[in-house]
Amino acid sequence: MESQNLSQNTTVHYHTIAGAGAGAKSSSALIFLGTGCSNSVPNAMCLIRPSDPPCNVCSQSLSLPPHQNPNYRTNTSLLIDCYRKDDETHSYILIDVGKTFREQVLRWFTFHNVPRVDSIILTHEHADAVLGLDDMRTVQPFSPTNDVDPIPIYLSQSTMESVSLKFPYLVRKKLKEGQEIRHVSQLEWKIIEEDCQRPFVASHMQFVPLPVMHGEDYICLGFLFGEKSRVAYISDISRFPASTEHVISKAGAGQLDLLILDTLRRSGTHNVHFCLPQSLEAVKRLCPKRALFVGMGHEFDHHKDNEYLADWSKREGIPVQLAHDGLRVPIDL
Repeated sequence: MESQNLSQNTTVHYHTIAGAGAGAKSSSALIFLGTGCSNSVPNAMCLIRPSDPPCNVCSQSLSLPPHQNPNYRTNTSLLIDCYRKDDETHSYILIDVGKTFREQVLRWFTFHNVPRVDSIILTHEHADAVLGLDDMRTVQPFSPTNDVDPIPIYLSQSTMESVSLKFPYLVRKKLKEGQEIRHVSQLEWKIIEEDCQRPFVASHMQFVPLPVMHGEDYICLGFLFGEKSRVAYISDISRFPASTEHVISKAGAGQLDLLILDTLRRSGTHNVHFCLPQSLEAVKRLCPKRALFVGMGHEFDHHKDNEYLADWSKREGIPVQLAHDGLRVPIDL
């Protein structure tokens, strides 16, 4: 079993989600490097200025090692391990490189034997999606002159403009006269369209951009990928445009095999994110074969809320659970 070092309850959760329908013998897989909100979990304020009574999820977060605690969540990020049977090779495609990327490499690249990153895709330019770009050099061969093959990185024009301001030294092609060479991440920037009708190919896999609203003043990208299994990844959303919803709904372009969807809080609403009521409503409307939620804050208790979601799944006929950091889901892509 892939998650053999996780807790017993987590193991049950893994089997519930990744059973026979997930292609358990497949050599391709989705690895959830992070499943938390921008602040991550535990929330630092809950530890340095604890409430009375203390936050249950955050207060117990230090009692177990993170790999045994599914309530320990880093910035949401997905690694696609795509196995090509024709030449028996793997491609590793990373979606988002947030503030906690180095921690994810140390914890989950080593645990799942991930040797490299072949391509990067960015959903948007917020800190929890891009601030780990400087650490990409940690997964590239060392060269004092930066003479290594750059990793292609796919992003929208607006994200490119923002990243250029945050990391000018990663974007600049030529050094100024007299400027010293410094060891930095080597990236090849590739602009993609915010359009469901303009797919692109990264490491031999086709991706369809899925523009969604992340607050009414901001467009974020999700992505649809997979030929044998249709997977939609939507990490940051407050509303589906009709054109995007059509592409991924059973009543529209066809049923998803797996929907990976944002859910920040257990109740209520939020101006730039789905919370659990909106996420469950979207699952009922889109009707995927199964769904996994990501982006959770510290209001979610992994085991208790997955018990609630298991009951909901039985009533609605769609398996839904919270994902957790380090979860590996075999899937035939």
